Amino acid sequence: MRVSLVTMPWHPIDLPSLQVGLLHSLLTRTRPDDEVSEYHGSLRWAEFLLDRSGGRLRPGDYEAIGSDSIFDGLGDWVFSGALYGDESWGVARLREYAAGRGLDIRVASAMRPHAAAFVEECAAEVLAQEPDVVGFTSTFMQNVPSLALAAELKRRRPDVVVVFGGSNCDGPMGHALHRNHPFVDLVVRGEGEYALPALLAHLDAGTAPADVPGLCWWDGTTSRANTESRRTVAPADIPSPDYDQWQAALDASPVQEFVYPKLVVEGARGCWWGEKHHCTFCGLNGSSMAFRAKSGGQLWSEIDHLVRRHRILDVVTVDNIIDMAYFKDFLPLAADSGWDLRMHYEVKSNLNREQIRMLSRAGAVLVQPGIESLSKRVLDLMDKGVSGARNVRTLREFENASVTCTWNYLFGFPGELAEDYAPVVEQLPALVHLQPPGGAHRIQLERFSPNFTDPALGFGKRRPADMYGHVYELPESELTDLVYLFATEDAGVDDVVAGRLQRAIAAWRAGHAASSLVMEWSPREPGEMREPGEAGQPRSGEEATLVVDDRRQGWPRRTHHLTGWRAAALVGLEDGRTEPALHRRLTAAGHEVTADEVGAWVREAHSLGLLFRDGRTYVALPTWEVPIRIDEEAETALPPGAADRAVAG
Repeated sequence: MRVSLVTMPWHPIDLPSLQVGLLHSLLTRTRPDDEVSEYHGSLRWAEFLLDRSGGRLRPGDYEAIGSDSIFDGLGDWVFSGALYGDESWGVARLREYAAGRGLDIRVASAMRPHAAAFVEECAAEVLAQEPDVVGFTSTFMQNVPSLALAAELKRRRPDVVVVFGGSNCDGPMGHALHRNHPFVDLVVRGEGEYALPALLAHLDAGTAPADVPGLCWWDGTTSRANTESRRTVAPADIPSPDYDQWQAALDASPVQEFVYPKLVVEGARGCWWGEKHHCTFCGLNGSSMAFRAKSGGQLWSEIDHLVRRHRILDVVTVDNIIDMAYFKDFLPLAADSGWDLRMHYEVKSNLNREQIRMLSRAGAVLVQPGIESLSKRVLDLMDKGVSGARNVRTLREFENASVTCTWNYLFGFPGELAEDYAPVVEQLPALVHLQPPGGAHRIQLERFSPNFTDPALGFGKRRPADMYGHVYELPESELTDLVYLFATEDAGVDDVVAGRLQRAIAAWRAGHAASSLVMEWSPREPGEMREPGEAGQPRSGEEATLVVDDRRQGWPRRTHHLTGWRAAALVGLEDGRTEPALHRRLTAAGHEVTADEVGAWVREAHSLGLLFRDGRTYVALPTWEVPIRIDEEAETALPPGAADRAVAG
């Protein structure tokens, strides 16, 4: 059997498709007699645009649509005319939608006239491989481009079997996609490692795939949806991806000069935190929350193999949360490997100082810690299991370790109050030296999230998000099953409070690059060597002074000199403490100081922006290091290793 695996726009062009790589490896192992080819439609679309536009539509424009317009559906809209055979379809709808939101649609509009010709060229190139089966992987805005190509394939070769899978096909979305698009023969809902070989066996035998869990298939003119299995794919059955054909396609591509390629790996699936406390807004794990992880040794072996084979040191992990066991096995292996890796990881925000240092040593230069808020009460409403003070501490330690962290400030949770935001907004200027969020955003209602599955949490009224009106020509009843994002009534704080938060974060972002608040012992031990972010030690036998140098934007330029219990107090608040707890710590260390004196100093230090307060807990803000800061665009162009001590500003 000839199988073609296809990934269409808007997959990032600097990354191989993990799904295609996994399935290629899976078929090589389970069906060695099959001929497996790949079609990297995302890369081809970037090439096509560059050529047909005479160089005006460049890979940067591709990335802008693919990464920045997910919540407006522009990527799907570009191909909707090709899907429905009408270049004018959805144009008026998008213009009305964009006018009401101040949305710039010029780039998407310039791309759309090329979509139909591109789909025709894709069909010719895919069918040139004479496949028996064409499998599409679809996530986020890959649905409409994939459907447009699938329809053209069936028009040209009705006997070719079209299979869809991926995150867009999970649960009821997969059945809705199937029953509304008769040219899609089969839809795999959920993980594909067990389902794909089983359905291909049925195609070999010419039998109905009624026993393949979760599969959608046609029984005459009736769309059948097999019951989904609760069984998850065991880590040992998750293959290592095969990226050879992607590498060959990239090497031959005229857009290669615009791309800084990265490898994609997978260590774990599901979310160990979500199994116990599902964050109320998050739907990313879909129907497979159960956490499973490869061993650290296995994951390192796969990365080592891929790095050697492809000679690429940038590695993106797709795990929704890091396996905490990796701090003892995988990360030390990476740190001791000698590879000058630059890794991306998603982590929980309650990591301690040693764990963050280990991430840095292992080569994790970009981390997504899921901070979301700096208010304990709002974090409790999310069921995040962490406090605002702990999140600030995490931001400080990432700064110490020279690790770039990316995060967004979320609001709009049922039950939150203006009083939850006022003290945070008031203190944000003191955090200007720490890494700011990308912005502040009202939460979306996502399928599979607790907010979606339990209307009692506050989002009882919902309908498919407005953007789908210019993406699909389907009734609302079908869209309700097909789509991932939903419109609902705003909850939580109003736009006035949200505006204050957004303006404060904009000021934070503007002032961050030129800001620092750093402390150091004086005098220090001569010749002292320390890890990045590690507190220096005062010279033994002498009374030490803790020098805090304040060079934050918006604050007076000044230097504080702390000695005795005051120096010990600031260092003691690095971990976050209440006033009584701080007093107990100081007296236990032999300092003669009263609770009133400690309280007065805490209030003074807070007024100077040296402390952040979350409820009754205070956390110290000065760092021990000032990392080199570079902008994100420049960072992606650095040679491997050049950003080891750099934090994107």
